[in-house]
Amino acid sequence: MKPKSFLSNLLKPFKSEKDTSKEEDLEKLAAQEQKQFYYETLVTATKDFHFSNKLGEGGFGPVFKGKLEDGREIAVKKLSHSSRQGKKEFMNEAKLLARVQHKNIVSLLGFCTHGVEKLLVYEYLPHESLDKFLFNSKRRDELDWKRRYDVIAGVARGMVYLHEDCHICIIHRDIKASNILLDDKWAPKIADFGMARLYPEDETHVNTRVAEQELIYISGCNSGYMAPEYVMHGNLSAKADVFSFGVVVLELISGQKNSSFNRDPDVSCLLEWVWKLYKTGRSAEIIDPALAPLGESSVEQIKMCIQIGLLCCQAGPSLRPPMRRVVVLLSKKPGSLEEPQRPGYPGSRYRRTSGASSQTSSSRSCPTHKAAASFASNPGSSSGSSLNTYGSTFNTNTNTVSTSSITSPIPRPHGKEPIQE
Repeated sequence: MKPKSFLSNLLKPFKSEKDTSKEEDLEKLAAQEQKQFYYETLVTATKDFHFSNKLGEGGFGPVFKGKLEDGREIAVKKLSHSSRQGKKEFMNEAKLLARVQHKNIVSLLGFCTHGVEKLLVYEYLPHESLDKFLFNSKRRDELDWKRRYDVIAGVARGMVYLHEDCHICIIHRDIKASNILLDDKWAPKIADFGMARLYPEDETHVNTRVAEQELIYISGCNSGYMAPEYVMHGNLSAKADVFSFGVVVLELISGQKNSSFNRDPDVSCLLEWVWKLYKTGRSAEIIDPALAPLGESSVEQIKMCIQIGLLCCQAGPSLRPPMRRVVVLLSKKPGSLEEPQRPGYPGSRYRRTSGASSQTSSSRSCPTHKAAASFASNPGSSSGSSLNTYGSTFNTNTNTVSTSSITSPIPRPHGKEPIQE
């Protein structure tokens, strides 16, 4: 029997009086844009959530592959009954993806509620996640340079949409190889928005600090991809996503994983290794041997992408280019880029004066393009005291942005109304 209001059931375990307006917005949204799936339909499609159809599992719970009667293949994310963090992520993703539409963002097809069961239904992407190829020695050669470059360019376009072109600025917070899915034509789609945060375009900055417990949880989830200012003090901006993107770019070029890098015993991580080779004019040694043989033009393009990756991973967030500029840089000829400064990795030392400013490319930029985060030493910070693992320091005269308090967005006169966090 069809529930009266499936989103009411979806929200029921998490509902409070202050959530009433949010629930009403979700109800309208569901009625206008989303499809409800019957639980029995998903049971049949996944063969009763059989373990052979299990694609993976996150903090929210397991994900299963399924096939509908009309032949469409789907991925079903099932909320674990015991996951407290997962409940928050589950609802966050439901609210976000209901409004997000871009060819480089995974599509949410609908919702399902059945008693205590809460499920999200997505398009299924046959090549699954990037990490299953990139970090698998037996499958890495399936990713030739053209495919890897197309992943870089596609993810960059998807991030421009999230940061600048969407109805509200969305900071993903979890850009990494396992959250980039590949369709049947190897086109990339950004997935897993459970950790994402929203920023109304009228806000210039948010000064509250993310909770230490949340930072510890996040850092455990995407170790190796987090920007140093976020790890140290919880200062969040769109430039934290840019840093993560830069790490993914360097992983795609090298075939090495930043968090478990072990090719050189004298360096601590992939970023340090890439920086060392780049500064000594040995960028060609960074290139994954699985990409050979390569033409001269491809080698020059790869070297350009190494430079772009390093620009995105610079220690100072205000030095990192916004994603719209990254897209422009990717279209330029090799040899026309500025020199990057040292990336932010554990043990690195970097200091700059307050004169430098972030480059912007759009008048409709999110507030974090105007406010670079500062991660200079802050003894009074609880997160800084326990997570201050980076040696990098710098000064800046701009505002800080963090995630624990977001004000309500103002309705836009055109287009869809922003979602409240």
